[in-house]
Amino acid sequence: MVRSGGRRWYGQVLAAALGVTAVAAMASFWNAQVGSAEGRPPVKSSAKPHARKAAPVSAEIVHASDGGARGVNITIDDGPDPVWTPRVLEVLRDNGVKATFCMVGTQARAHPDLVKAVVAAGHRLCDHTVSHDVTMDHKSKAYQSQQILDAERMITEASGGVRPLYYRAPGGAFTPYSRHLAASHGMRPLGWNVDTKDFELPGTNTIVATVKDEISNGPTLLFHDAGGDRSETVAALEEVLPWLKEQGYAFGFPVR
Repeated sequence: MVRSGGRRWYGQVLAAALGVTAVAAMASFWNAQVGSAEGRPPVKSSAKPHARKAAPVSAEIVHASDGGARGVNITIDDGPDPVWTPRVLEVLRDNGVKATFCMVGTQARAHPDLVKAVVAAGHRLCDHTVSHDVTMDHKSKAYQSQQILDAERMITEASGGVRPLYYRAPGGAFTPYSRHLAASHGMRPLGWNVDTKDFELPGTNTIVATVKDEISNGPTLLFHDAGGDRSETVAALEEVLPWLKEQGYAFGFPVR
């Protein structure tokens, strides 16, 4: 049997708990109303919200640009890299160009500050799998799922909650399954039209010439900011971006 003093103590604790709950609920309601009325966001709760799955997009591989008939998409693969990503970001900033960064999950997890810097500069994120396996199209569905969805999680966590909007298969190793899986998570499969082959270190002049010779193939250009010495890529971007502007091209993002 609980003594009367114990009952009073228990009642006080219960009342206090209920009071806190009621106050919290009222505060949440009031914050929402005030934020809506005055144009300010409501005060956020410290509790983590449940993860929200992105709305599905088309599973067809996209090449088109939202920049219009003369739009081009600059895409940067395999990073982020602590040496070369900042250099690429600097060139893009100096030319007023936004790009899509196709990130490898392990690289994003290792360099979250760079992922956040990419997002803060107004660029978009793309899932480029966990380990950049160019033989993914010969692997099981379970393996493809792990590579795509784990990378999506790594990139989203590294960015502070910004999700990748595209999925690019390493080496173009798409499968119908991987395309539909990515699309069901809100990531449009992303191809390319101009492969600069900068990863082969052909020389800055060759990279620039490839862009000039092949830009008529389509709007999406492929460069890299990781996987080795990317000084040629940086130098090529410094030349290519002003040239594209001179030719009347506008920079955009891949169509979603």
